[in-house]
Amino acid sequence: MNAIRPLRLRCRKQVVLAGVALGALALGDSAVAADVSASLLPAKAVARPVIDWTGLYFGAHAGFGGGRSTAMLVDPAAITGRSDFGGSIGGVQAGYNVRLPSGLLLGIETDVSFPSYIESNSIVSKLSSARSDVTHQWDFIGSARGRVGYATGPWLAYASGGLAWAGERYLNSLPSGDQEKALNIRLGWAAGAGLEYAFAPHWSARLEYLYYQFDKTNVQFPSAAQYAATMDFQSIRIGLNRKLGGSAGTADLSLTSLTNPESDRWEIHGQTTYLGQGYPSFRAPYSGVNSLTPAAQYQASWSNSLFLNARLWDGGEVYYNPELLQGFGLNDTVGVAGFPSGEAQKSNFPYPHYNTSRLFVRQTFGFGGEQEELASGPAQIAGKADISRLTVQAGKFAVTDVFDGNAYAKDTRKDFMNWSLWAPGAFDYSADKVGLSYGVTAELNQKQWALRGGYFLMDAESNSNSFDTRLLQRGEYVLELETRYSLLGQPGKIRTIGWLNSAYMGSYRETLNDPALNLDIAQTRTGRIKYGYAANVEQAVTDDIGLFGRWSWNDGKTEIMAFTDIDASLALGTSIKGTHWGRPDDVIGLGGAINALSKDHRDFIAAGGLGVLIGDGQLNYRNERVLEAYYAYALDKQFTLTADYQFITNPAYNADRGPVHVFSGRLHGEF
Repeated sequence: MNAIRPLRLRCRKQVVLAGVALGALALGDSAVAADVSASLLPAKAVARPVIDWTGLYFGAHAGFGGGRSTAMLVDPAAITGRSDFGGSIGGVQAGYNVRLPSGLLLGIETDVSFPSYIESNSIVSKLSSARSDVTHQWDFIGSARGRVGYATGPWLAYASGGLAWAGERYLNSLPSGDQEKALNIRLGWAAGAGLEYAFAPHWSARLEYLYYQFDKTNVQFPSAAQYAATMDFQSIRIGLNRKLGGSAGTADLSLTSLTNPESDRWEIHGQTTYLGQGYPSFRAPYSGVNSLTPAAQYQASWSNSLFLNARLWDGGEVYYNPELLQGFGLNDTVGVAGFPSGEAQKSNFPYPHYNTSRLFVRQTFGFGGEQEELASGPAQIAGKADISRLTVQAGKFAVTDVFDGNAYAKDTRKDFMNWSLWAPGAFDYSADKVGLSYGVTAELNQKQWALRGGYFLMDAESNSNSFDTRLLQRGEYVLELETRYSLLGQPGKIRTIGWLNSAYMGSYRETLNDPALNLDIAQTRTGRIKYGYAANVEQAVTDDIGLFGRWSWNDGKTEIMAFTDIDASLALGTSIKGTHWGRPDDVIGLGGAINALSKDHRDFIAAGGLGVLIGDGQLNYRNERVLEAYYAYALDKQFTLTADYQFITNPAYNADRGPVHVFSGRLHGEF
């Protein structure tokens, strides 16, 4: 992130209005602020920043969208239904404005919105008959609209209208178990209005309402079932725009210009990662529901993220991380406990899906004394802080954002990809299907050590997107001690983690002991305790070579709630920068992991039970072993291309299957 130029807003009223407008964005998942003390300058010397509304712009938005549908299924008798649907949405927009001397503004804009990763939010309607079960979902909604408004100073009020379109899918599940699929794009119109505020010369925030009306759709499936539906849609959303310049020819498109927030009170970062992964066919005499298919396959995932970070008061910061996630994990992200892609979550997204991946408040209390410089980054605003400090954080984020840091094996978008290498495999940390949770943490930092503690909501059921809100009965408790030291003049860290889950869990042994349950572990679920620990070490050997290791364990008596089917794991590896061969920004990584199951867990899987990621129907048990090697080639300061190879022996702990050779290519960009 380049140095941030302070923006001097010369009017207290403007500062307040910017805070209100962008504080609202934080409530809708974003926070931005602009501030410079105007009281230090004489009033007559204060000049209002010049706001030029004319020119190209692009931006992103988030909010709530929903609508109503009337549907009919003919198969052969007619069945009708009416449904309401809705949920959070997110997307992008771009346009061009011309402001006339009178203040009249004319413009054009195109945008596209996507549903959240919660599948129910995208379901328009469902109708069932004796022969068909039809689910109607929307994948994206877009528009191309004209805008007319009036701009005075930093304010713009406008109305908008034009063409709209919706991408939809129709799935028909047949009694035979087969599924018919149809895709469709239907047209319509959209109209709405909005209010926009320019809080910096090139940045503006908006509040906007749009109404969409679409043509009636008609779909005929190969089975002869016919489905027809109407649909309207409404959205209210908050957006952030970045103005590029007067025209395409004069716009400054340099990365430095585009990412400059023009304020020392907030920062913007972003990333994009495309990861393709596949393997050739391998030996497998049998397969089960959660088996990795032995046939060769290839899948890919794509993530796009913004990180909007604002310092709102002394020591107080707000962080908002909207993401668009798309793609599939190998075999629907099952078949291996140490799964080979950390970008492949436990959900399949054929089109981008919006997620508020992080939205939290952080308060730091400094105790004085020596200070250190905190570098700018996606999860940290640049600035100085007391080394001796207490930091409290609350909101939505990943447990591993705070706990189990490691300089060499932590970020699946930049270094190791395998689940048992970038995280402690046996750490069943609280998370939904895309790895996020809600919690509160506190960290006491000193020069040679740090102590962290946290409480997080636990999943309401294993491997789900819902959380149990019974705070006094359910939850995850985590404690970590980090010690810092120097060995032969090189820095090192040891992190020791203890954790305890109180959750609604089933028992492997109780399920096995009752044949009437037919291995349905859900029937043994009740409030239970699960606990474990992890040890994490990182050690620099030279400025360019580092070593890391992790050991993790859990009691293995109850079902895995959120992460993966590992009850004990040992991982070791090294990371080497390319300074010696003239490529200082390149990195070579080499690591390995050995994963194991508890006696109760392996007996359950051997009997035909299903875990979160594994279950072949049979089990010739052996420890699962993973070897991963990668070379990250820096194309420039922003983009890195990585080639990765993983050799997985005994996938899902089954010596009858594999080994599997997984090849990956990853393109990662960040600013």
